[in-house]
Amino acid sequence: MPQRTRTDSRPQVVAQGRPARPTPVRILWGGAEVAVTVGLVLLLLVVHQLWWTNRQARAGAERQVQSLERQWGQEQGGREPSPSEEPAPAGGGADDDPAVSGSPAKGRAGRTEAAAPRPDYDQAYAIISIPRLGLRAPVAQGVSKPNVLNHGYVGHYPGTAQPGGAGNFALAGHRNTHGEPFRYINRLRRGDTVSVQTKSATYTYVVDKTLGQTSASDGGVIGPVPRSRVVPSAGYSQPGYYITLTTCTPEFTSKYRLVVWGKLSRMTPR
Repeated sequence: MPQRTRTDSRPQVVAQGRPARPTPVRILWGGAEVAVTVGLVLLLLVVHQLWWTNRQARAGAERQVQSLERQWGQEQGGREPSPSEEPAPAGGGADDDPAVSGSPAKGRAGRTEAAAPRPDYDQAYAIISIPRLGLRAPVAQGVSKPNVLNHGYVGHYPGTAQPGGAGNFALAGHRNTHGEPFRYINRLRRGDTVSVQTKSATYTYVVDKTLGQTSASDGGVIGPVPRSRVVPSAGYSQPGYYITLTTCTPEFTSKYRLVVWGKLSRMTPR
């Protein structure tokens, strides 16, 4: 008879070795991968903040400027100005300088132009132009970052004068990112012009003084008679018709404020 093969039913035991420990090379390689990933994320954030937000905000601000110009043109209806609305002469005598006469700028007919009406919050209602900087940007009521400044607009401080009004027409704008309209206001010099165009007139201010650095809480610089509370020698002591431009300094920080002041020189009706 053929012999039967005996089958062993006992379970087989397979010996397993200990898991291999990570070598220093593997640890360094993993750390490098993490560092590269974090670096790429940070780089993308910087690109977004410094390039993309500027691109978006500038495009939106320019569209708003064009929209205001179209709106004003339609409201004017192409009508010719009456004699009392003829522009003031470019030279401007003593009566056109509020610092000399103590009165607002006047047109050729000698009439005083009323200041612009108070707009709604976050609404763009004027256009600021600074020839030295090649800047044209919309001016909106309020200084809210999400609703005004981050759109590339220049913001009007609530409670300060309106364009052409007695007191201080005070403005704020980003120096870096989001269109950065006030990036280079540190380059403005005495005698440079800043024009503010509204639906009814263009108000031309002449740069007079600058304050390179003051506290972010120095509210005196936007007062009716602008004068720094931190640097008492900076500013004015007499009422007048002023414009104030404020932005952050040094660049890429918001620790201090840079201030530029000007005086109303003339008004040109539309």
